[in-house]
Amino acid sequence: MKKAAFIGVGNMGRALARAACRAVGPDQVVLFNRTPEKAQALGLELGCEVVDSAADAAWAAEYLFLGVKPNGMPSLLEELGPQLRDRHRVGEDKVAVSMAAGLTIKDLRPHLAGAGYYVPIVRIMPNTCVAVGKGMTALCAGEAVGEECVRGVEEILSASGTVERIPEGLMDQFAAIAGCGPAFVYPYIEGLADGGVMAGLPRKQAVEYAARMVLGAAAMVLESGKHPGQLKDEVCSPGGSTIAGVAELERHGLRAAAMDAVLASWRRSAELGK
Repeated sequence: MKKAAFIGVGNMGRALARAACRAVGPDQVVLFNRTPEKAQALGLELGCEVVDSAADAAWAAEYLFLGVKPNGMPSLLEELGPQLRDRHRVGEDKVAVSMAAGLTIKDLRPHLAGAGYYVPIVRIMPNTCVAVGKGMTALCAGEAVGEECVRGVEEILSASGTVERIPEGLMDQFAAIAGCGPAFVYPYIEGLADGGVMAGLPRKQAVEYAARMVLGAAAMVLESGKHPGQLKDEVCSPGGSTIAGVAELERHGLRAAAMDAVLASWRRSAELGK
C-alpha cells in the first residue's frame, strides 16, 4: 500500500499533499478529487498517482486524509465503509484522518459503522502555511488509537511545519487562531505595504519588507521567550516614530479587532459541527 491518500484536494488538501510528498515521497501519495482536473493537475505537478474514485484511494493507501467540507464528511465515510471492510478482511487496516472543521471524532464514528471494525480516527487542524513547510497543525486521536498510528500521521506531516498534539476540546480554539489566522495577517501585511507605497516605496519592495518584518517579529516571539508586549516596548523609544505608529494602531482598535476576529471564527467553527 501507499502511505497516504488525499481524498479532496482543495486548498488544504492540496497544501498537505505537497507537504506529504516532501516527507515520504510522491511515490507514496495518491490523490482523488471529485473534480478530476484538480487532482490531475496536482498529480502532474507533484508526480503522484491520481485515481478515479474515493473508494480507489481508500483501497490504495494506509492513511486516508479526508479533505472534504464538513457537510460532505458523513456521506464520504459511508461511501468508504465497504472498501475499509474488504481491506480489513485481508489484514490491511486503514487510518482515517479528518481535517473537517467542527466535526468531532464522536461525530464521525457512527458513519464508519459500515467498515465492520474500529477504524482509527485521527483529527487534524492545519493551516495553509503547511504548503511551504511553515505551517501549524493540531492533532488529536480517538480512544484506543495506537501510538504507531499517530506517529504515522506525524511522519506524513513532518515536512509541513509544526505538529502539536492537543486535547480535542481545544481544536476549535486552535483553529480560530492558527487555522484562520493567516487570513487575518495577510490583510495586515497588505495594509503595511499600502502605507509604504503611500510613503514612496515601490509596491514590490513594500510587500517584501512588510512580510519579512512579520516573519522576523514572529521568530522573535518564539525564540526569545519574551512577552509580545515586552518586545513591543523594546522597539518604542520615548517620543519616537514607533510609539507614534503604535498609538495609531491603538486608536483604531487593532488588538480589539484581532480578539473579535478570533472569537467570531471560534464561534463559527463550533456552528459548522452542529
